[in-house]
Amino acid sequence: MPLEEQIQTDLKTAMKSGEKDTVTTLRSLLAQIKDERIKLRTKREMTEDDVIKVVLSAVKKRKEAIELYKQGNREDLVKKEQDELTILQKYLPEQLSEEKITEIIDKIIAEVNASSIKDLGRVMGAAMGQLKGKADGKLVQNLVRQRLTQISQ
Repeated sequence: MPLEEQIQTDLKTAMKSGEKDTVTTLRSLLAQIKDERIKLRTKREMTEDDVIKVVLSAVKKRKEAIELYKQGNREDLVKKEQDELTILQKYLPEQLSEEKITEIIDKIIAEVNASSIKDLGRVMGAAMGQLKGKADGKLVQNLVRQRLTQISQ
């Protein structure tokens, strides 16, 4: 079943069972997907990757909000955002382990002949191409920096 249809089915189920938080989160997500579809309408049809991109964006927003609310000591809002994050993460592809990400990064570093931190952009471009949706961008960037720093020493 396509991801967008799965989200709509889950929304109906949540509405029937009275799960208000899930309903609110999924309605918001479907609205974001609809906005993206409108943006893409003149260029091309919306693909499954586009839907995943919208979900990733929503997840990223929740993670950033959690950090900000933690800084402001707003535990009530932190919990709300974490609950929404949990709901959204069900629609992402399975996330790779840190070891697997590091393995992929090492292969990319070898392929592009990266030798110092100056090659960060080339390595990140290739890494995010392979890992999009399967790993958090910040984690990938931190691991790439770490590996490139080790190489240049």
